[in-house]
Amino acid sequence: MKPCHPITLAALGLLAAGGALLAGGATRAAPPAAQAARPALTVAVTQPRRETLARRLPANGNLAAWQEASIGSDSNGLRLEEVRVNVGDVVRKGQLLARFADDSVQADLAQARAGRQEARAALAEAEANARRAQALKASGAMSEQQIQQLVTAAQTAQARVAAAQAAVDVQRLRLKHTQVLAPDAGVISARSATVGAVAGAGTELFRLLRQGRLEWRAELPAADLARLAPGTEALVSTAGGAQVQGRVRMLAPTVDLQTRNALVYVDLPAHPELRAGQFVRGEFVLGQQQTLTVPLSAVVVRDGFSHVFELGADGRVHLRRVHTGQRSGERLEVSDGLAPEARIVERGGAFLSDGDLVRVVTDSEQ
Repeated sequence: MKPCHPITLAALGLLAAGGALLAGGATRAAPPAAQAARPALTVAVTQPRRETLARRLPANGNLAAWQEASIGSDSNGLRLEEVRVNVGDVVRKGQLLARFADDSVQADLAQARAGRQEARAALAEAEANARRAQALKASGAMSEQQIQQLVTAAQTAQARVAAAQAAVDVQRLRLKHTQVLAPDAGVISARSATVGAVAGAGTELFRLLRQGRLEWRAELPAADLARLAPGTEALVSTAGGAQVQGRVRMLAPTVDLQTRNALVYVDLPAHPELRAGQFVRGEFVLGQQQTLTVPLSAVVVRDGFSHVFELGADGRVHLRRVHTGQRSGERLEVSDGLAPEARIVERGGAFLSDGDLVRVVTDSEQ
């Protein structure tokens, strides 16, 4: 056989290589088979639930005494001899709180009683003289002027007895005022009384929270006052997390010109965690209402607004902005933006974007 020319062999090699390259390039250039889109996340879905919730109106305000009594001294220039109560003590009406030294008052009372006895003796003598003069009037032994003078002396003696009795009453009152008594039942909230001090009349010795009653002075915008009425239930949250139930006693008749807020006065029962002067939060219960609720985990906050992911028929989720209301346990009220039959992502919405394809897990897979 005739040997091939070297050039011919090279050409054949190039042609074979080129054919191989063309075949490989054709294989790589072929478009891949269409692949199914992969879900971004596997999620569980749920539907809004219709529930009956209590309508609540939140508010803030201070705790204050329902009424506070100032207990002062009615004695002047007497030394405080004994103080029997301190701040925080619970007292009953008429209980002895403090006592002033009464030695000087006792002496003045004894003197007044002696003066009254003297006036009574003088009255008895004057009345006897007047009776004798009246008996002698018909005989003419005494002139009309003399008789009138004796009758007038008896009337003057009667007036002196009344004045002496008034002096005794004054000293008895001073003696009574040496004892400082509680004007009502309640709790001592302040004390300025000091043993040994000489207090003037009108000096405050104690302050008393009458009957131990507190009230919540809640601040509300004037527009919300129409939603409240005396007797409306209120719940006040204590620092320890407890809730104290109260009732609206009255609505303020005026609105603050600066804040445009009005005060609502709520009567509260005694509670160990409530103190006058505290700033507390609470809410007013306005009644019952049917509303839609969703799990808290279904709500996603984006750009400061609440959203949920609604599942479409194509298996993709769509971001829906909703208006939320009050919380009830682990559920949240949705007042607008969501249909009752909507299917929403129950949890994991923070990892989704609008339009993502998801795989829905069934109950058997959970």
